[in-house]
Amino acid sequence: MGTTPQTSSGSTGGLPSNIAAALAYIWFIAIIWLIVEPFNKDRFVRFHSFQALGFGVAAFIISIGLAFVPFVGWFVLIPLRLLIFVLWLICIFKAFQNEKFKIPAIGDWAEQMANQ
Repeated sequence: MGTTPQTSSGSTGGLPSNIAAALAYIWFIAIIWLIVEPFNKDRFVRFHSFQALGFGVAAFIISIGLAFVPFVGWFVLIPLRLLIFVLWLICIFKAFQNEKFKIPAIGDWAEQMANQ
């Protein structure tokens, strides 16, 4: 997990990019940002929107998978959900501070998608 300082502190449609990027971690807002201009033109907002969606999908798949493993999966699921929540908060905080915080694998994919 790494951070890359973001040089853009611009505004997107009256909403500062850092606020829009932080709000992207609410999944349905991430979808809106990827569809609606001018948010879908801002690479910083696009990066965080794609990362939020990828993170949400990965967390959902892992949680469902572990829920089907009796006993061991259930015990692993509790701290894992706490870890997911903490990582989600870190992503929101970093986006708010105009930083690209990359979740391993998901962050690289999100950056690739944001640059298209």
